[in-house]
Amino acid sequence: MRELVGRLEALDPDAGAALRVITFFDQLIERRAGLENVVRGAAVLSGHPAVLVDTDRGIRIRVTPDGTRTELTPSAPQAEWCQLTVDSHITVWLEHPGPPGPVEAMVMERATMSVRTILDRTRGRARPHPRRDAELVEVLLDATASVEDRSHAAKLLRLEPSALARVVAETDGSLHVSTAAPETLLTESRGGVGPAVPLLELPRTVAAARAAAHFTADGTPADPGPRIVYAEELGGLILLAAVADAPPTDAVPDVAAVERAAATAAWMLQTLDTLASGGSLRTAAAALKVHHSTLQERLTHAERLLGWSLRDQTGRVRLTVALLLRRLYRNKAQNS
Repeated sequence: MRELVGRLEALDPDAGAALRVITFFDQLIERRAGLENVVRGAAVLSGHPAVLVDTDRGIRIRVTPDGTRTELTPSAPQAEWCQLTVDSHITVWLEHPGPPGPVEAMVMERATMSVRTILDRTRGRARPHPRRDAELVEVLLDATASVEDRSHAAKLLRLEPSALARVVAETDGSLHVSTAAPETLLTESRGGVGPAVPLLELPRTVAAARAAAHFTADGTPADPGPRIVYAEELGGLILLAAVADAPPTDAVPDVAAVERAAATAAWMLQTLDTLASGGSLRTAAAALKVHHSTLQERLTHAERLLGWSLRDQTGRVRLTVALLLRRLYRNKAQNS
């Protein structure tokens, strides 16, 4: 190849130089060279400082013709410099005014192709760009978007097409998509999780994820309950989310009764939530870390304030629904 390049340069200097550029960058890719080597090659071959900027990944590389990496100033190319932009966020330029000559044009083209090849190869290590990812998630979850657009968004988000995914709706209204196992989701956040479905079916699960988010709580004594709620675990109870747009809490007597009871003692809500979770009184006492007799006293006090018995299944179901409705109303008030 080197001999061929020499003969071609003797016959046609521009063609020989172009072949030399192509060979150089092809060898970089074969050796799995890094981005800085590509930029250095562009600078040395062109005889001008070369720059690579990837705004999504926070990459900024400038190399002078002697092969030295230097600080990037300015951060954007001047209008008259040779430059190429790909994918709207990757720009390669030469600090060279005027239209590019045959060598500069070939250097720009091959350097840009090499950069894209390397970035595609290292995509899993790329630094995420929150704003761009949020826009892609919006497209992926938009039922009115075309299948092609949603498929492209999934590809850019690096989601495996064959994997099942879930919509995660946080209480601040933000939506995320995850292919992680359910037990690893939202470990530090609070929100609802939709059912697992193929990627392109995710739009139909957004409403379920948002409804599930209404059933979450802070997980504190003042607001007991789960911080993570899965839509499929709610079953028919998910229909209660519709009451978030219904009349205020004083229109629901049982919710008002829970509020009155909660105001009488700091332990009340945590105790009621534990009782509603099911199990025997001894199990509830152990969960609350109180003596069985203490729980009996609390139970009697709570029944007097609520106005119904908590010692049978009907009373427990009634308490469960009242607590869920209270949580729904509180979440609506906090997000309005």
